[in-house]
Amino acid sequence: MAPTHSEPAGDGGHGELAAYRLRRERELSSLYATARSLTVLGEVDVVLPSIVREAHELIGSDFVYLSLLDTDGDLTLSASAGTISPQFSSARMPAGAGLGGSVIEARAPVWVSDYRQADGFHRHRDFDLLVAREGLVALLGVPLLVGDRVIGVLFAADRTERPFEKDEVALLSAFADHAAIALNNARLYDESRVALQRLQDAYRVIEDQVATMERAAAVHEALTHVVLTGGGPGDIAQSLVDHLEGVVTIRDRDDEVVATRSPGSAAAGDDPCLERELLEEARRTGRCVHGEGADGTVLSVAAIQAGGSHLGSLSLRRRAVTESADVRMLERSAQITGLLALMRDARVEAEERVRGELLTELLSHPPLQPVHPALRDRALARGVDVDRLDVLVTADCPDRPTGDIVRELHASSPEWSGLAGEYLGRATMLLRTDDPEAAAGTLHHRLRRRLGTPVLVVADRITGRDRAHSFTLAQRCLDVMRCLGETDRGATTRRYAMYGLVFDPRRSQELDGFIGDSLGPLLDYDRRRSTDLVGTAAAYFAHSGNLSRTAHSLHVHTNTLLKRLDRITVLLGDDWRSADTALRLHLAVRLHQLRVVLDGPSSG
Repeated sequence: MAPTHSEPAGDGGHGELAAYRLRRERELSSLYATARSLTVLGEVDVVLPSIVREAHELIGSDFVYLSLLDTDGDLTLSASAGTISPQFSSARMPAGAGLGGSVIEARAPVWVSDYRQADGFHRHRDFDLLVAREGLVALLGVPLLVGDRVIGVLFAADRTERPFEKDEVALLSAFADHAAIALNNARLYDESRVALQRLQDAYRVIEDQVATMERAAAVHEALTHVVLTGGGPGDIAQSLVDHLEGVVTIRDRDDEVVATRSPGSAAAGDDPCLERELLEEARRTGRCVHGEGADGTVLSVAAIQAGGSHLGSLSLRRRAVTESADVRMLERSAQITGLLALMRDARVEAEERVRGELLTELLSHPPLQPVHPALRDRALARGVDVDRLDVLVTADCPDRPTGDIVRELHASSPEWSGLAGEYLGRATMLLRTDDPEAAAGTLHHRLRRRLGTPVLVVADRITGRDRAHSFTLAQRCLDVMRCLGETDRGATTRRYAMYGLVFDPRRSQELDGFIGDSLGPLLDYDRRRSTDLVGTAAAYFAHSGNLSRTAHSLHVHTNTLLKRLDRITVLLGDDWRSADTALRLHLAVRLHQLRVVLDGPSSG
C-alpha cells in the first residue's frame, strides 16, 4: 500500500506548508487544465496518446503507459510516453496477471517501489523480460473506471527504486478518472461517427437503389411503348443506349446485325471471337454474361431465346462495369426482343400461309374459268393482281428444308408483286415480270447468298393462264437440270427447250414417236433378251466412238463391245454411225435416259 502523506510540521513548518500548498495548487491547476484539454478531443486514436503524454508531464515519472482491456480480459498496451524499448510498445498481459491484474481486481491504485523484488501478484515471464529491457523498477498502476466498470489501467514507472507518495497516487488517480471519461466519450464519439457513416452509406445505397429502380422503370416503360406501338429492334437498342449509355447491337438467329445504336459518335468495338464465346455461354446458361475486350471495354451478351429456339443476341459494350440492375435490364430487353421476333414471325407466317393458300388456289384453278372475285380481292388486299402474274418460278435446294426456301421467296415476292408458297412439295412463286431470265438469275443469286448453299431456280412464262402446266414444266425442267449435272443455277425452261420433249407432258406422244422411230429395234431387243444395247450405244456416243474408252466405261472386253456394236448394226442398219443418223440416235438415247430418270423404268 502507498504510505500516508501528512502536511509538514515543526518550527519551520509555516514555510514548508506554504510551499506544499503552492505545489498542490499548481498540480491541481495542471490537472484541471489537462482534464479540460482531454474533453475537447474526439477520436480514440487521438485521446490515447494525449492521455499518456499529459500524465507523463503531470506526474514527472520516467515513462507512462496505458493498457486497455480487450474482449478476452487481457491487458493490451495501447499508448506510451517515454519508453525506449520497441518491444514494450506491444506488451500484452493475460487476464489476472501482473500488477495490472491486481489493480483491476482491487479497482484501486497499486504500486511497488521495486518491481523486480515485489511479490503478491502473479508474474508473467514474457512481461518480466520486457521489464528488464525497459529498465522498469518502480511502478504505479491506477484503474480507468467508467462507472463500476474497469476499462484499463494507467501506469507510471521509474527506472530507479522509490516509493510513490500519497499525493502522487491521488493525483494520478484523479487524472485517470478524467482520462477514463475522456476515453469513454471518445469511444462513444467513434461509435457515433461509425454509425453516422454507416447511416450515410445506407442512405447512399438507398439513393442508388431508388435511382436504379427509376431507371429500370423508365426502361420498362420505354420497352412497353415499343411493344405497344409495334416498334422493332432498333427502338429497343435506342432505349437501352438512352439509359445505359453504351453501344448496343442486336443480331438475328443467323448472327446478322439487325440493329446497332451508340451514344453520340461512339462506335462498336470489333471482337467477334469474344462475342461468339460469350454468346455460346449465354445460350448455355440462359443468363447475361460478361467479358473484357482487348480495348478495355466490357462486353455483355444476352441470348434471345424462346423455348428451345435461338432467335438472336443482344450485346452491350461500354467502359463501365455492368451492374446487377443493368444485367436485369439487358435480360429483360432480350426477352422483349424475343417477344417482338415471335410476334413478327407469327405475322410473317400468317402472311406466308395466306399467300401460300392464294398460290395453291391459283395453281389449282382451272385455266379456262375466271378467278373468283373473293380470291381476286384477297390478293389485291396484298398488292397482288392475279391477272398480271405471268411467270412461275420453282426452286430446289436438297441441303435446306423447303420451308426455308419458301420463306426467302416470300421475302422477295413484293419486289415482283407476287405470291410465294409450297406447292406439291416444291418452293414456288408466281410473279410479274417482262424478263423471266433476269428474274430467275436474281432469285438464284439471292437464295444462294441467304441460304449459303447451292440452289437451282427455274422460271417459266405462263401461257393461257395455265399456271398448273407451267408448274409441271418448271419442276420437270428442274429435275432435268439436276440429271444433267446442274446443281447451282438459275434459268428458264426456254433455255432447256431441246429437252422439252422430256419435261413437257403434253409432248409425251411426240417423245414416244421420236424414241420409237429411232431406238425401237434396240428397245425391243433389250426387253426380249434382257440386254442393254441402248446403254452400249449411249456409252459409245458419250466417248465419241472411242472403243477402248467405251469398253472401259462398260467394264467389258473390247471384243465383247465389238460384238454388241455388230448386233446394233444388224438391228439399225449399216448407216447408224453416219453423222446425221448418229446425231439423231444420240439425242434419242439421251432423251430416253432422261425420261427413265424422271418417270421411272416403266417409261422405257
